[in-house]
Amino acid sequence: MAHFADRLAEAVEAKRNPCVVGLDPRLESIPTPLHGSVLGQEPLTCEGAAALLRAFSREVIDIVAPKVPAVKVQAAFFERFGPLGYQAYVDTVAHAKQAGLLVIADVKRGDIGSTAEAYAQGHLGGAAVDGNELFDLGADAVTVNPYFGLDGIEPFIGHAVRRERGLFVLVRTTNPSAGRVQNLTCKGVPFFMRMGALVHEWGKAHVGRGGYSCVGAVVAGTQPIDAEKLRRLMPQAWFLVPGFGAQGAGPAEVARAFDARGRGALVSASRSIIFAHACSPYDRQFGEERWRDAVAAATDAMIAEIRTVTAMAP
Repeated sequence: MAHFADRLAEAVEAKRNPCVVGLDPRLESIPTPLHGSVLGQEPLTCEGAAALLRAFSREVIDIVAPKVPAVKVQAAFFERFGPLGYQAYVDTVAHAKQAGLLVIADVKRGDIGSTAEAYAQGHLGGAAVDGNELFDLGADAVTVNPYFGLDGIEPFIGHAVRRERGLFVLVRTTNPSAGRVQNLTCKGVPFFMRMGALVHEWGKAHVGRGGYSCVGAVVAGTQPIDAEKLRRLMPQAWFLVPGFGAQGAGPAEVARAFDARGRGALVSASRSIIFAHACSPYDRQFGEERWRDAVAAATDAMIAEIRTVTAMAP
């Protein structure tokens, strides 16, 4: 493999877009026709739930793999169904890798010292005992919570550097109450800007040949002014930009996250893509029976919109 940031840049250029499809497979929103074909009339169990999540995620991956460079797999929607659900998560990551996609494991882990090391091994590195690697999830990058400071982040950076993978540190998030914490000021500087400065510091020693670090940042597309400030502060960081589509951000908003060349950011959309059959205008055009066509159409529409602010021709 090569440096994560360079592999990411190459994947974006190869697909001519920086779009990421978020796999947030809410069981309750999975199209009824697929639900019936996988489970029939059987009552729902954890085994059935895992099978349905696996089947839905595989189908979405197969639809979007020729179109986008990466997927972001949200572990929570798998973990809620216990060990069988977690196995479906592992299988989903593996299927995405087999389809040629970069995979971001959206797990938002963070803890102190040895616990952070264990999380880093389980989600980003390779779980090893006595020097023998026993498990590797296979994800290319992971999302992490920086509240514990450097000792909570360092294990993830260490594994990312050694294994040519990456991490995206939460800096400015999309949730409605985020501002109550992230906008708090310290000597007149908002907390999210302080965090951005730390991410830049943590990542500057780990820059690939393309000028970007393997230490990136999660930066809300719904906060364009903040994204613009953070882009100036973190010129070497890849941004993972949630909020496009269902959360209200459009091309004009996410444009602030890119650098002057229209590069350096991944724009993520989840509900508006994977459940497009229930979203306007695709609900009227396709409906639930043609949910696969809705996923494809919504993905194509997102790519076309994002290309208007990155100057990437098809």
